[in-house]
Amino acid sequence: MWKWERIMVDFITKLPKTSNEHDTIWVIVDRLTKSAHYIPTRETDSMETLTRLYIKEIDSWHGMPISIISDRDRHFSSRFWQSLQSALGTQLDMSTTYHPKTDGQSERTIQTLEDMLRACVIDFGKRWERHLPLVEFSYNNSYHASIKATPFEALYDRKCRSPICWAEVGDVQLTGPEIINETTEKIV
Repeated sequence: MWKWERIMVDFITKLPKTSNEHDTIWVIVDRLTKSAHYIPTRETDSMETLTRLYIKEIDSWHGMPISIISDRDRHFSSRFWQSLQSALGTQLDMSTTYHPKTDGQSERTIQTLEDMLRACVIDFGKRWERHLPLVEFSYNNSYHASIKATPFEALYDRKCRSPICWAEVGDVQLTGPEIINETTEKIV
């Protein structure tokens, strides 16, 4: 298995609409490194729109996966998505909600991410989209016992260089742009 060859995808829906009308987060996770991308979308986005986003945000960075695990969301069970993935040589594995028979670890990872992202939305309200890249960074730079490293380390084989240290909660001096300060305050 190689990085980003086997991924899992899911949607977190029914979120407060942002100024860009986004109400959904598309979560895409590499099963090997646990690294994740969070893509703001609309629940009403067409499969064609999601495919363009997928190519821009995932394929352009990581290449085509061998397999994708997803739930039976209408987007992933659509003929368009299935025929596209078939043409690209990608195997689609559909799981059923709350029945992690396809991949229990994947389902647990998605559930953890969903809980974390919903907490972010509660904290930031309709401005959640503005902070999503920093939440993604925080997740990808956090230690995971299952891989004995951070997803960033597992993906790039080195520690992440960052001026922001969210692992040390306590007396943190908040400096820098407002968005970083606000996100750091919420994490602390």
